[in-house]
Amino acid sequence: MYVSVHAQDVNTYIEKAIDNNPEIQKLELRYAISKEKVNEVAVLPNTEFGAGYFVSEPETRTGPQTFKLSAKQMFPWFGTITSKEDYQSSLADVAHQDVVIAKRKLIFKVAQSYYKLYSIKQKENVLTKQIELLNTYETLVLKSLEVNKATAVDALKIQMRKNELEGKQEQLKQNYTAELATFTELLNTEDMLVVSFPEESSIDKEQTPINIDSLQLHPELIKYDKMYESVVQSEIVNNKSKSAMIGVGVDYINVAERTDMNVLDNGKDIFMPMVSVSIPIFNASFKSKSKQHQLAQQEIELAKVERYNFLAARLKKSISDRKASLIKYKTQLKNIEQAKNAETILMSNYENGTLKYQDLLDVQELMLGFELNKVDATLDYHLQTTTINYLSTY
Repeated sequence: MYVSVHAQDVNTYIEKAIDNNPEIQKLELRYAISKEKVNEVAVLPNTEFGAGYFVSEPETRTGPQTFKLSAKQMFPWFGTITSKEDYQSSLADVAHQDVVIAKRKLIFKVAQSYYKLYSIKQKENVLTKQIELLNTYETLVLKSLEVNKATAVDALKIQMRKNELEGKQEQLKQNYTAELATFTELLNTEDMLVVSFPEESSIDKEQTPINIDSLQLHPELIKYDKMYESVVQSEIVNNKSKSAMIGVGVDYINVAERTDMNVLDNGKDIFMPMVSVSIPIFNASFKSKSKQHQLAQQEIELAKVERYNFLAARLKKSISDRKASLIKYKTQLKNIEQAKNAETILMSNYENGTLKYQDLLDVQELMLGFELNKVDATLDYHLQTTTINYLSTY
């Protein structure tokens, strides 16, 4: 289950997404089929039955033969059926890893989309507060106009600034609608969702060290181990297939009584138990399969190394990027605090009639930039955390 600062909120949507996701449902059915195939291979070859009628009845001492019945059962060499079961079970293990990987990828996508939505809402809140602040400035300007301590230009600048922020708010609403459509699709629901968010996002400033070597336990890499094992089991089946098969059976021949004379055992039927052996003399195909298995194992090993290198590089980058976002976040907190102090100083001059509205707008613009940068840093922190969780949480 996904773990983060807002795990309870995110997991509510993640659980719904997993329950509704058709791809995961498809892969789970494929896994169920693979497990059922274990029962399919755990059987003996078909029992052979035969029947024949003598059109021209051959004469024997005890009478003419009229018809023949036969039955035969072949038995594979010891351990052959078990090896087939093990091979099919290994294929089922590969199918199970596909389910695990699909769930993990879905968790990653849902969490990232959730935090993008949350970031947009946070930016909307920042703009709303800044517009309210501009309304306060506008009230001050209008009062100053009455006593000729401000100009109409000052009022127009504030109004233009408000127009700009309101336009950005409208853009954010469109961005939210677009991202919400993606989020709704991930949850596989027809209705547009009303997503709930915590009041304020927080960042864990004490980071737990990530051991890159633990990446070996990632499902994407475990899948290669399962694939390798399936090739090993396939080679065992191949070796068993080179062994002989033993067959046992019985023939029954119906003999009619002789009418021309009376002999000992007149009309006595014939029962003939039989044992047969099936030996694959021409085994070139088995040698070819063994060679294919060796090459397949080498391919899987190289593919695993390649995937490990990719995931390791991605994990290292996400760890580094998360540290950078944390630094950016802390910097914005300092800047916001200093901008508030500057605003306080400027506002204290209002009573003295020396308030400079351009300086106030400049500080307000800086404040807005710092607040938005803080939201971006928070978003990047959570996006990198979802990536790290995808790669290193087990």
